[in-house]
Amino acid sequence: MEPGQMIRGADAVIKVLAAHGVTTVFGYPGGAIMPIYDALYGSPVEHLLSRHEQGAAFAAVGYARSSGKTGVCFATSGPGATNLITSLADALLDSVPVVAITGQVSTAVIGTDAFQEIDVLGMSLSCTKHSFMVTDVKDLIPTLYQAFEIAASGRPGPVLVDIPKDIQIAQVEYRTPLLAVTSEPQAAQTEIAAARALLTEAKQPMLYVGGGVGMAGAVEPLREFIEVTGMPSVATLKGLGTIAHGTQGYLGMLGMHGGKAANLAVQECDLLVVVGARFDDRVTGRLATFAQNAKVIHLDIDAAELGKLRMPDVAIAGDLRQILPALAMPLNITPWQVEVAHLGRKHQWDYQHPGSLIYAPAMLRRLANKLPEDSVVCCDVGQHQMWVAQHMWFRRPEDHLSSAGLGTMGFGLPAAIGAQVARPNATVVTVSGDGSFMMNVQELTTIKRRKLPVKILLIDNQKLGMVKQWQQLFFEERYSETDLSDNPDFVQLASAFDIPGRTIFSSDEVEEALTEMLLAKGPYLLHVAIDDAFNVWPLVPPGASNSDMMEEMEKQT
Repeated sequence: MEPGQMIRGADAVIKVLAAHGVTTVFGYPGGAIMPIYDALYGSPVEHLLSRHEQGAAFAAVGYARSSGKTGVCFATSGPGATNLITSLADALLDSVPVVAITGQVSTAVIGTDAFQEIDVLGMSLSCTKHSFMVTDVKDLIPTLYQAFEIAASGRPGPVLVDIPKDIQIAQVEYRTPLLAVTSEPQAAQTEIAAARALLTEAKQPMLYVGGGVGMAGAVEPLREFIEVTGMPSVATLKGLGTIAHGTQGYLGMLGMHGGKAANLAVQECDLLVVVGARFDDRVTGRLATFAQNAKVIHLDIDAAELGKLRMPDVAIAGDLRQILPALAMPLNITPWQVEVAHLGRKHQWDYQHPGSLIYAPAMLRRLANKLPEDSVVCCDVGQHQMWVAQHMWFRRPEDHLSSAGLGTMGFGLPAAIGAQVARPNATVVTVSGDGSFMMNVQELTTIKRRKLPVKILLIDNQKLGMVKQWQQLFFEERYSETDLSDNPDFVQLASAFDIPGRTIFSSDEVEEALTEMLLAKGPYLLHVAIDDAFNVWPLVPPGASNSDMMEEMEKQT
């Protein structure tokens, strides 16, 4: 394009995407975004048609989380834009870089209750890192560049850009804007020295690792820190995969459904080193009793998290890739390492389950051991999500995609679509429950159209399992609206989208069925029938200390 050449705003949008290395966008067309879809036609940017705007945005989230790139989604005004909101909230709470571009009614009729007009800018303020409405075509290109910068810098998050239709068709001169150079906060040497002093003094330190490590590109520095210090470690739901499987002293996930050894070790530590985590309530249990005898070193890129819930003894805001090497030092903690190893052996998972019924934890452990090196596991939300976190293992944090902060049912299938597009050679498996699967089941059409080889492991207990478990434990077995015994025939449903599958009922079918699913050349649905008596253990009751885990109950119905 010649310098100074005028193009439509819609064409400028596509050029900005291409300039940022965007190769695929997810979306659904409509009236107010039609000029942008016209500009897409024949462009180098591929568009994947989702069958619901929430599915498009979740696919963008899955794309971003599995690749480390910024995901992009499109929607039209009104209901198209409002359908994005849940997914944007999910991206905000899990710190995922997404740029959502929405069409809007023309500026001349904004505020008149025009057809499909809604104040999506106002709606999105609480569930995005930043939101824009472009009201002058001269601001369009700089705004889009700024959106990509905001989404990916610092603590990542979703950014929405609302573009009225007349801005899309207006002429603009395409020039690459100059952006201010931003820099991450630098850790002060006094803070580093204070942290090193606490590390030297500690006799029973624990490393508490969150999702921020993977987002910072600090997995290798974190693993080197563990190797040098020998510090025992635990991870949050989003931190899974950060610590290498088999690392000495690694006890898995902590928190409400964390392992007993992980929770007990944290409760007994005298120094808690918190890296890229935020003291979420599902991790800490009753906050006042969480590692209450420990001093705290808190490392995070987001200074707003430091001291928000637990006042640290040393707080360091900055780039983990620089901070972790500065803190790595050999520690004299042999007795503590021995004690943690003993805890791990004493409370290790037991996969021996009598009878012919399929025991989901054992099945998922088998699946983890069978997955190839390049694989991604996506989850929906519920009991199956916690079983995946407890019993599967992951090579990298980008290999495990789970809706952690918002806990959104319907996340798994569209997120798997995004992951498969981002990593076409990877084996992508979405583990879903019969409740969550129906939330975005329309995205099976997206899989069919694109011929995506997504594997679906559907664990079916004909219940909203996690809600039912809480009703059983805390609401006197009053099972209000958690029965799903009228589920469809899921294998037949999948076949309507040309997706083959099978149903299994007994444990002796598991090995063959998992192999068949993983060897399938295209998409595949494995429907696994389990007994609704199986619950997720251990469980820290709401408001209780992490020391007070429930491990079983006398009656299961």
